[in-house]
Amino acid sequence: MRRTWLPPEEYAEQLMKATGFACIYFTDEHDRPVQLHCVYSATHPWQMAGGTMEPGERPWQTAVRECHEETGITVTGPPRLLAAVYGLPGADWPYSTMGFIFDGGCLTDAQVQGIILDVDEHDEARVLAVNDWQPLMPTQDFNRLKAVVEARRTGTTAYFDNWDWGQE
Repeated sequence: MRRTWLPPEEYAEQLMKATGFACIYFTDEHDRPVQLHCVYSATHPWQMAGGTMEPGERPWQTAVRECHEETGITVTGPPRLLAAVYGLPGADWPYSTMGFIFDGGCLTDAQVQGIILDVDEHDEARVLAVNDWQPLMPTQDFNRLKAVVEARRTGTTAYFDNWDWGQE
């Protein structure tokens, strides 16, 4: 039996659709995660600086751009990947989600105090010990945060594949 190959455009229409995001993970000098309070999502209230990839953008470019837009901080790299994140589509979003979390290092107290928030997206930057974030986040968000913390501690990139839509 001979296989019939589809033209690339036709084949691509049959494939899974996904959106991509990238973000930067910061801690303060006491190794406490820095998170931003989101004004537009009650489902995911505390987030890392980052966002959705734009067409033609690579993950690191997205993370650097979004971090600067949301905090005023310019991350220079080199890129150090802490986690790859995947989520299946659900009722709230029709596509799979793939994301990359990069290490932004430790911020001084002055840098944390100097964060300039994009008020259309975030209204507060907060620093807490890891376990103090748990009551403020949905379980999947807290589990992702713990995976990122562990990845930085061990130097082994985390693979977090249960970021499914509708599983908050």
